[in-house]
Amino acid sequence: MSREEIVKIVNDFLIEEFEADGSMIQEDANLKETLDLDSLDYVDLVVVIESNFGVKLGEADFTGISSFGDFYNLIEAKVKQEA
Repeated sequence: MSREEIVKIVNDFLIEEFEADGSMIQEDANLKETLDLDSLDYVDLVVVIESNFGVKLGEADFTGISSFGDFYNLIEAKVKQEA
Protein backbone atom coordinates (compact mmCIF):
# COMPACT_ATOMS: atom_id res chain seq x y z
CA MET A 1 0.00 0.00 0.00
CA SER A 2 1.44 3.35 -1.01
CA ARG A 3 1.69 6.42 1.21
CA GLU A 4 -0.80 8.20 -1.06
CA GLU A 5 -3.33 5.41 -0.50
CA ILE A 6 -2.77 5.56 3.25
CA VAL A 7 -3.20 9.35 3.30
CA LYS A 8 -6.42 9.13 1.28
CA ILE A 9 -7.92 6.41 3.48
CA VAL A 10 -6.93 8.21 6.69
CA ASN A 11 -8.22 11.58 5.51
CA ASP A 12 -11.50 10.06 4.28
CA PHE A 13 -12.29 8.47 7.64
CA LEU A 14 -11.14 11.53 9.60
CA ILE A 15 -13.58 13.61 7.60
CA GLU A 16 -16.36 11.06 7.98
CA GLU A 17 -15.83 9.74 11.52
CA PHE A 18 -14.43 12.85 13.20
CA GLU A 19 -16.28 15.41 11.08
CA ALA A 20 -12.96 17.07 10.28
CA ASP A 21 -12.72 19.90 7.80
CA GLY A 22 -10.73 18.41 4.93
CA SER A 23 -9.06 21.71 4.18
CA MET A 24 -7.56 21.75 7.69
CA ILE A 25 -5.89 18.34 7.27
CA GLN A 26 -2.35 19.24 6.22
CA GLU A 27 0.91 17.26 6.64
CA ASP A 28 2.34 19.80 9.09
CA ALA A 29 -0.90 20.63 10.95
CA ASN A 30 -1.18 19.53 14.58
CA LEU A 31 -3.28 16.35 14.72
CA LYS A 32 -4.69 16.80 18.23
CA GLU A 33 -5.51 20.50 17.87
CA THR A 34 -6.94 20.26 14.36
CA LEU A 35 -9.26 17.39 15.26
CA ASP A 36 -9.81 18.58 18.87
CA LEU A 37 -9.04 15.06 20.13
CA ASP A 38 -9.60 13.90 23.68
CA SER A 39 -8.57 10.54 25.16
CA LEU A 40 -11.79 8.84 24.05
CA ASP A 41 -11.25 10.10 20.50
CA TYR A 42 -7.82 8.45 20.47
CA VAL A 43 -9.48 5.13 21.34
CA ASP A 44 -11.88 5.61 18.43
CA LEU A 45 -8.96 6.53 16.19
CA VAL A 46 -7.09 3.35 17.13
CA VAL A 47 -10.16 1.21 16.42
CA VAL A 48 -10.67 2.84 13.01
CA ILE A 49 -6.97 2.40 12.11
CA GLU A 50 -7.00 -1.24 13.17
CA SER A 51 -10.15 -1.99 11.17
CA ASN A 52 -8.96 -0.16 8.04
CA PHE A 53 -5.34 -1.27 7.99
CA GLY A 54 -5.25 -4.44 10.11
CA VAL A 55 -2.48 -3.09 12.34
CA LYS A 56 -2.38 -2.73 16.11
CA LEU A 57 -1.60 0.60 17.73
CA GLY A 58 -0.82 1.16 21.37
CA GLU A 59 -0.47 4.22 23.55
CA ALA A 60 3.31 4.18 23.08
CA ASP A 61 2.86 4.48 19.30
CA PHE A 62 1.42 7.97 19.76
CA THR A 63 4.49 9.24 21.61
CA GLY A 64 6.07 11.87 19.42
CA ILE A 65 3.09 12.07 17.06
CA SER A 66 2.10 15.69 16.70
CA SER A 67 1.36 16.33 13.02
CA PHE A 68 -0.73 14.56 10.44
CA GLY A 69 2.53 13.73 8.65
CA ASP A 70 3.80 11.97 11.78
CA PHE A 71 0.53 10.05 11.97
CA TYR A 72 0.73 8.98 8.31
CA ASN A 73 4.35 7.89 8.86
CA LEU A 74 3.31 5.78 11.85
CA ILE A 75 0.57 4.01 9.89
CA GLU A 76 2.84 3.52 6.87
CA ALA A 77 5.55 1.97 9.07
CA LYS A 78 3.04 -0.32 10.79
CA VAL A 79 1.53 -1.44 7.46
CA LYS A 80 5.01 -2.23 6.06
CA GLN A 81 5.91 -4.05 9.29
CA GLU A 82 2.83 -6.28 8.93
CA ALA A 83 3.51 -7.07 5.27
